[in-house]
Amino acid sequence: MSKIRRLISVVVLNEHGVLSRISGLFSGRGYNIDSLTVAPIPDTEFSRLSIVTSGDGKVLEQIVKQLHKLIPIYKVIENGDFVEKEMALVKISLSENLSGLDAVLKSYNGSVANSDDKNLIIMACDDSIRIDSFIKTMKKYNPIDIVRSGSVMLEM
Repeated sequence: MSKIRRLISVVVLNEHGVLSRISGLFSGRGYNIDSLTVAPIPDTEFSRLSIVTSGDGKVLEQIVKQLHKLIPIYKVIENGDFVEKEMALVKISLSENLSGLDAVLKSYNGSVANSDDKNLIIMACDDSIRIDSFIKTMKKYNPIDIVRSGSVMLEM
């Protein structure tokens, strides 16, 4: 049976222990979380969890059913049409050959996020497949370090 990548957006009451209960639901049943991003929803008492997971259809159905049973979950959206983005930060040395970097940045919604006398920190924001490609492309600049965010998503 093939694994299906699933995006799940969960709105929860912003209180102590909620994240622990949700991660416990996944780990206790042997489900894997590929990406988890949590942030408060401005001017509310809620937070949004953006979860990327994968499994067969039956496993994914079970995950969603279990999420609905958890308190204090306000809303679970798992069949939505989402806009999904990830971010990557890449540190490269200024001593590297940086030819072509401008074209790479334009191709991947990238920019120079910061620099000092030794290094550049490059940032790109795009969908997960494009961030995969961006990171592969940046390897030619011999990155010192790479950090990748989890997915953030919002339903249409």
